[in-house]
Amino acid sequence: MNSSWRYIPPIEASGETQMAIDRYLLEQHRTKKHPPTIRFYTWQPAAISLGYHQQEYPEFWQNLTWRGQPINIVRRPTGGRAVLHQGDLTYMVVTSISPGKRLEVYKQICQFLLAGWRSLGVNLDYGTATKEYIQQQNCFATATGSDLVTAGNKVIGSAQLRRGKAVLQHGSMMLNTDQQLYQQVFGTCLEQNLLEVISPKKDRSIRHQDDYPTAKIVKSLRQAAIASFKIDLVEQSLSTTEWHDIANDFS
Repeated sequence: MNSSWRYIPPIEASGETQMAIDRYLLEQHRTKKHPPTIRFYTWQPAAISLGYHQQEYPEFWQNLTWRGQPINIVRRPTGGRAVLHQGDLTYMVVTSISPGKRLEVYKQICQFLLAGWRSLGVNLDYGTATKEYIQQQNCFATATGSDLVTAGNKVIGSAQLRRGKAVLQHGSMMLNTDQQLYQQVFGTCLEQNLLEVISPKKDRSIRHQDDYPTAKIVKSLRQAAIASFKIDLVEQSLSTTEWHDIANDFS
C-alpha cells in the first residue's frame, strides 16, 4: 500500500517566507507531527538566496532591483552557493530517509525530477563534482554530483539539510531567468534555461516571465513523484494556524 504524503499547492511569496515554510515543515516532520511533504513555489519579489555557510558576497548585491523592486538577499537553511530566484521554480521535499551517503540521498530524491522532466521532453543527467565549486559565489557556475544538467549545462541546483533521519531538500529549476539580470548579478551568462529546451525555437525576446507553462510542469513533476516514491499525494493548503506558526519563525 502506498504511503500518503502532503502536497501543498504552489505559493508565491517572499524568500524569507518561503524559507520559513521549509524550516517549519522540516521541524514538524522531524518531531513526527507532520507527514512527508512536497511543494513547488516561486519567489516574489525576486531574491538572491545564500547557502547557510556562505559568509561573503558582493556588496553591490544589496542595491540591485528588478522591475522596480529591491532584490532581497535571503539565507537558506541548506548549504551551497548563491542562487538568483527570478524566472525559476523551486521544488521542496521533506521526508525521512535511512542514514546513507549524502550523494545517495540526493539521488534518491532527484529521481522524480529526472522522470518528470523526461516526460516534458528534457533529458537530465547528474553533474560532476569539482573542487572549483567552493570558490564560486554562484551556485550555477559549476555542477556537483547532486545537481542536474542538460547538454552539460546546469539547470537544476539542489541543497539539503538533515536533522537525524528527517531531510529537507529543495532546489531551483531555471525556467526563464532573465539573462541581463543574471549577468548583472554574476557577471556571466546563464548557459541554459529549461524553457529553451522545451521550446528551443521560441525567440528569447518574446518569452516573458508570465508565460511559464508552470501548471503543466508542476503537474508532470507531481505525477513523477507519485510514481518514483510510490506514494499517494493528499493536497492540503497551509492552515491559518500553520501560517501563524510560520510567521513566528521570522517575526
